[in-house]
Amino acid sequence: MAEYVYRPVISVALGLVRAMDLRLDIRGEEHIPASGGGVVLINHVSYLDFILAGIPFWRAQRRMVRYMAKKSTFEHKISGPLMRGMKHIPVDRSAGAGALLAAVNALRAGELVGVFPEATIHPHFCLAPFKTGAARMAREADVPVIPVVVWGSQRVFTKGQPRNLRAARHTPVSITVGTPIPAKDLPDATTGTTLLFDVMSKLLDEDQRRYPPPAPGEPDWWQPAHLGGSAPARPDDAGPTSA
Repeated sequence: MAEYVYRPVISVALGLVRAMDLRLDIRGEEHIPASGGGVVLINHVSYLDFILAGIPFWRAQRRMVRYMAKKSTFEHKISGPLMRGMKHIPVDRSAGAGALLAAVNALRAGELVGVFPEATIHPHFCLAPFKTGAARMAREADVPVIPVVVWGSQRVFTKGQPRNLRAARHTPVSITVGTPIPAKDLPDATTGTTLLFDVMSKLLDEDQRRYPPPAPGEPDWWQPAHLGGSAPARPDDAGPTSA
């Protein structure tokens, strides 16, 4: 299948990463399937996660991830043609069944479909409760869920913080691909979503604890409260969620 839009966009995105000299620490590429459908499950801490989460898939197997994204992005005069050209999947939150069906059809056709189960960026940078869509899609299409965690990208470009790309140069960013979870391990949407949350929590906790801590005197707004940073605690938080 010709990819007249996605391939150039990937080249531009990789060029941006190189220009910013982001220090990528990519792990788990051996878990990326060479073919076949899969739900790519991604945590959400920055506006760059769409770019960063797809890098291991392109680098390891030259595979493209079709992201589910809000419908308004497809209606914008600039982003719309790009989103449609890259064959991403629009989500109308008032009529989600159509997006779910489109995603399942893409999965059955052998595509990788990217999902952000938290739906938005949260200022605490910990996992927020997951929507059940990923487990439902994986079960219906009978494809695995491939967990991916991104960490450090919130220091570059995130919600509620000033954008300073020059200051963000050389920032370490961790991208970890976990072991795929077969659809048979997701007995129903609720139990399956709990399992996915626990798997992602463990991966994220490992990445957070491996990541370089703030230097003395360095701003630590991006560091979760349970790791000693000044990010706000989660509303239900008495500490990190255990995996």
